Amino acid sequence: MLRRLVNQLLSLLMGSLACLALGNAQAADEAPDAMVLRLSNEVLQAIRADPALQNGDLTRIIALVDSKIMPNVNFQRMTASAVGPGWRQASPDQRRRLQEEFKTLLVRTYAGAINQVSELSVAIKPLRAAATDREVLVRSEIKGRGDPVQLEYRLEKTPGQGTGWMIYNLNVLGVWLVETYRSQFAQEISVKGIDGLIASLVERNKANAKKT
Repeated sequence: MLRRLVNQLLSLLMGSLACLALGNAQAADEAPDAMVLRLSNEVLQAIRADPALQNGDLTRIIALVDSKIMPNVNFQRMTASAVGPGWRQASPDQRRRLQEEFKTLLVRTYAGAINQVSELSVAIKPLRAAATDREVLVRSEIKGRGDPVQLEYRLEKTPGQGTGWMIYNLNVLGVWLVETYRSQFAQEISVKGIDGLIASLVERNKANAKKT
């Protein structure tokens, strides 16, 4: 039960990722572990306050993750890593479509069961990183019914003048999200190419849409 609830939370944390977001003003002076805790709590609070979100309203879910999550995630890097070597050969239009369909896949996969996410709470473990590190691992613990679940985030410091952080991968119970999809996507690409992967994602999203 708790693992399923954690997966639902992850859909909110990752499901709005449609393109490379460049951070926000609040994150500019925020430590990576503080950012993850704030982001998690804001999402949970939004769900608790909105019956439409609890009922799995897809439009409301997309609006929430677009406003709360997208500015804090490097989705271009995440999608590129999930696609693997084929990303380098993909055209700009193919890359755009891959990101759009990947976003839709993540949102629709869990939208129908979001009503129980409000039962969760998040605790952040001490950060093990130097002040000069540009990539860090933030470890958290998700509490709800049953035993706590360990959840880890990989973050990178944003380029340019800001000092904010962006999520580019996460790990639940020893399984990294990007690597999981990379295995699936590699099989599609090896048989049907990039266009075949896009077509497969479109079909999966259509099938998921009928369930929500």
